[in-house]
Amino acid sequence: MTNPLTSLTASIKGKVLIVDDIPENLKVLSKTLQQEGFQVRAVTSGRMALRVVHSAKPDIILLDIKMPEMDGYEVCKYLKSNPETQSIPVIFLSALDEVLDKVLAFEVGGVDYITKPFQFQEVLARVHNQLQLRAAQAEVERLNANLEKRVIQRTAQLEQEIVKRQRIQEELLYMALHDSLTELPNRTWLMDRLKQVFKRSQQNPHYLFAILFLDCDRFKIVNDSLGHMIGDQLLISISRRLESVLRMGDTIARFGGDEFVILLEEIDTPEDAITIAQALQEQMKLSFHLGEYEVFMDVSIGIVIGNQGHQQPDHLLRDADLALYKAKEAGKGRYQVFEQDMHSIALQRLEIETELRIALAQSQFIVYYQPIVCLATQDIIGFEALVRWLHPQKQLIPPQDFLEIAEDTRLIIDIDHLVLEQACIQAKVWQKKFNKEFTINVNFSPQLFSQDYVNNKVSQILEKTRLKPMSLRIEITENTLIENCQAAYLTSEKLKDLDVEISLDDFGTGFSSLSYLHQFPVDNLKIDRSFIVNLEHNIKNQQIISTIINLAHNLNITVTAEGIETQQQLDYLQALSCEYGQGYFFSPPLDAQSLEVLLRKNYCDR
Repeated sequence: MTNPLTSLTASIKGKVLIVDDIPENLKVLSKTLQQEGFQVRAVTSGRMALRVVHSAKPDIILLDIKMPEMDGYEVCKYLKSNPETQSIPVIFLSALDEVLDKVLAFEVGGVDYITKPFQFQEVLARVHNQLQLRAAQAEVERLNANLEKRVIQRTAQLEQEIVKRQRIQEELLYMALHDSLTELPNRTWLMDRLKQVFKRSQQNPHYLFAILFLDCDRFKIVNDSLGHMIGDQLLISISRRLESVLRMGDTIARFGGDEFVILLEEIDTPEDAITIAQALQEQMKLSFHLGEYEVFMDVSIGIVIGNQGHQQPDHLLRDADLALYKAKEAGKGRYQVFEQDMHSIALQRLEIETELRIALAQSQFIVYYQPIVCLATQDIIGFEALVRWLHPQKQLIPPQDFLEIAEDTRLIIDIDHLVLEQACIQAKVWQKKFNKEFTINVNFSPQLFSQDYVNNKVSQILEKTRLKPMSLRIEITENTLIENCQAAYLTSEKLKDLDVEISLDDFGTGFSSLSYLHQFPVDNLKIDRSFIVNLEHNIKNQQIISTIINLAHNLNITVTAEGIETQQQLDYLQALSCEYGQGYFFSPPLDAQSLEVLLRKNYCDR
């Protein structure tokens, strides 16, 4: 449907207020909008935004959610409660991508929600769209005023104006409830319709419906490689393709970005929803012809069946999104029906994430140390630093219970910083106390290793702790190399320039390590403990270990065996000239105080 308001409000420009606590975001977005002819003001906090709004009212506000002191939700609530500012449209910009975050943004009065990292073309399109809405609303108000003055004198003209006003109101309603790109219903329309369907299901226990939450796999790759114009064409084509599969009465809405939600009303059984999901995925396997390009696109689908104990309509979307996440986790291009334990797991993850943030603020993380031994002499020559969470109620929590969530939320970067500094301090203490050049191994997550500043951070900590760079060995896994090969290579080179050693952890458990050995400046390989366990009775593992050690030695790389637990394992590794080892045969990971007792026995009591 062509929008008549386009000619009425073409090339709308205006005053834009940007609110974001990250100056770099403000700078880049301000420059882009100014180049498009907008008057831009930028502030870094919610309170500054409120002062600016009252002194010079903007036409539109781009508002970040996560800000100190006063978050975006509070700012929006305040603006909407004030008659003088409640008409200013607010578009939320946030890295938060959960369905409930988006729903809350609209509940407090936001008119749109853009997920970071955003594309500037999308921001410009949505800003133009909202300014068009404002201009159209102003036009309606002007027309209403004119109609009231002229009603007595020109009845015939009044009727024409009424028709025009109705047409504009219809267009306003259409714009408010539809996506401007695909012309599908938008999330506002979807939420309203979902409430009606939910109410019907509450009144009729036999009424069954379903929600399908769809996400286009690999859309970002197409968008980044072929450009946003092609990406927009693809979204339009996907919309038409999905519509072609649906039954009469079913509805598809664009939820945002490359996400779509399908509402299936009046299904007979849950299997009906699965059948439609399978049909959608079959249709999506066909290629899309976009000009000179042929593009293939899969979708992952989360399915939730209505009338199964949900208390609120938005909970259906939440659970469909959880099922979608599980489908993508299983390999993408799949569908997954929501199961109740998914919600329990999500709540548990959210609880752990919250507690992790508190733990960082309250310094609840401590470092344990496992000795690394020279296998030839069985002397302790260094340590691996291992993080532990000393929870005030749950006591000592091992890393496998929280590191995955820490990595997903990028809290792992702060945890890695903490472990690095504590480990370097402790290593320096033991070097001085025992007059030994102990080394300290510190694990770096892929998230930290990919940061541009990581070598500067390492250099600062070494300088602060006065630990020699050659005493520090950074442990990374091959996933770190795979996720961003170029960035990992640059970081490795910079660390080597500092004389810091690189150790490749869990070697042999992946599928790409061998191809990286000649590319990256690796000093040490750590044979994963899975090869050491039952080494005495596993000839295949013996052959693998022998091959790894020979390969490493041919490349002038030292080897550390993890998980040594028996004398037989030690004897075998010594016979292969494996340089170093660690494991419970020598010592489990210990806190600093307990390990110092072990060091005294090892060196002082001889």
